[in-house]
Amino acid sequence: QAILCLPRSFEYSEKNAVLVPAAALGVGGMLLYWLRSGRRRETLDMGDGWWGPSEKRFKGKEDATIRPFKIETSDKEIEDLHRRLDQFRFTPHVEGAAFQYGFNSTYLRKVVDYWRNQFDWRKQVEELNKYPHFHTTIEGINIHFIHVKPSYVPHGQAVRPLLLVHGWPGSFYEFYKIIPLLMEPAKHGLNEGDVVFEVICPSIPGYGFSEAPHQKEFDSVATARIFHKLMSRLGFREYYIQGGDWGSRITTNMAQMLPQSVKGLHLNLVFIAGQSLRRMICTMLGAYVPWLVGFTREDARRFYPFMQKNVYDVLQESGYLHIQATKPDTAGCGLNDSPVGLAAYILEKFSTWTDKSFRERGDGGLESKYSLDELLTNVMIYWVTSSIVSSMRYYKENFAKDPDLCAHNRIGVYVPTGIAAFPQEIVHIPRVWAKDVYKNIVSYTYMQRGGHFAAFEEPKLLAQDIIQFVQKVEQL
Repeated sequence: QAILCLPRSFEYSEKNAVLVPAAALGVGGMLLYWLRSGRRRETLDMGDGWWGPSEKRFKGKEDATIRPFKIETSDKEIEDLHRRLDQFRFTPHVEGAAFQYGFNSTYLRKVVDYWRNQFDWRKQVEELNKYPHFHTTIEGINIHFIHVKPSYVPHGQAVRPLLLVHGWPGSFYEFYKIIPLLMEPAKHGLNEGDVVFEVICPSIPGYGFSEAPHQKEFDSVATARIFHKLMSRLGFREYYIQGGDWGSRITTNMAQMLPQSVKGLHLNLVFIAGQSLRRMICTMLGAYVPWLVGFTREDARRFYPFMQKNVYDVLQESGYLHIQATKPDTAGCGLNDSPVGLAAYILEKFSTWTDKSFRERGDGGLESKYSLDELLTNVMIYWVTSSIVSSMRYYKENFAKDPDLCAHNRIGVYVPTGIAAFPQEIVHIPRVWAKDVYKNIVSYTYMQRGGHFAAFEEPKLLAQDIIQFVQKVEQL
């Protein structure tokens, strides 16, 4: 019987001699393809653009010079503001309402009175001009930025370039308190080794002193490209970038576009829009067994009750978004014509986005975190530049193409990434979800306190997290 089996076993061994190497070759080929394709990481197409007036598009080479710029004011500008403030038409608020209906009109009276009789715009212009301002023309429009270098660099310390990008309704002024902490950390009690920065802080086109795009479809990708061109024009090949609000989206696009230029990306807000079956299951199970779905105890505390924190709170705070993403020019007309309306519209965000509980306070809690001089200076940047309408259009241009802001999520961010999760941010994104897009998170910090306007509200906390993140990246 054994002899009879010999021809059959020989037949099988002959087949195996062919099949096994073939299978191994096939599996090896697939593995090699997977490894090679993994190295070819997709990047965001840089493209090109023109945002100046159409008639100037082909009129010679673009002026690439860096031009010093100074913010100025005049008696006429201040007199016009005072006249409009004097004509403020007061609307009594609903009895018992604090900030639940929006900006409390009784407190608004106090703000307007301070603005008219005590706020010194000339003095604030001097404060704004304490850092060097510049203009340069990129893709047909004038880009405003401040560029600040440390006056003294201790021996053995290298200076790292850091681009800080603001959002809405903020401005470059949001970073005025954090800039000295980043340039001279030891002097401000942040003795974190050898990390020192020179800071570049641009205004998003259409915001403040950056010219508004004259063409449609100017979105975060176009902004990312312009800011890369700005950094290149300033002579930087590699740099760190940081952002919150729209700044988070813009800097993320920068990291997706030219990862070879971005040494590290630091965010204080993460956009992870869109739902998936996995996230739905995580949401359902996370309230009971957070460890099973990768949530920490702190994630669960910030994330639940889910409906209250991720639906009701967001709905209460997103009415402006729908207006600006659809008909920005209509609402913007009134804001551009009335300084009081502009202040109410902007400052209401600095109340509830700083702390949701401030809705229950008659003064919106504004002066517990900021001074009226600081708040009104930010409003004045929008007022004197007539930029509220163009800043609101930024929502229209981005949401028209990408309604849930997740079109770029399929392109992973592989540069080292740091995330500072502030407890009063509008939404909380757990690290396990952030990793879907940000593939190389080297630091994720649950911040002790603070909300949406991190650099403006908690500059020392944010500066410390940025410095510690950069230290980790430098040691990689």
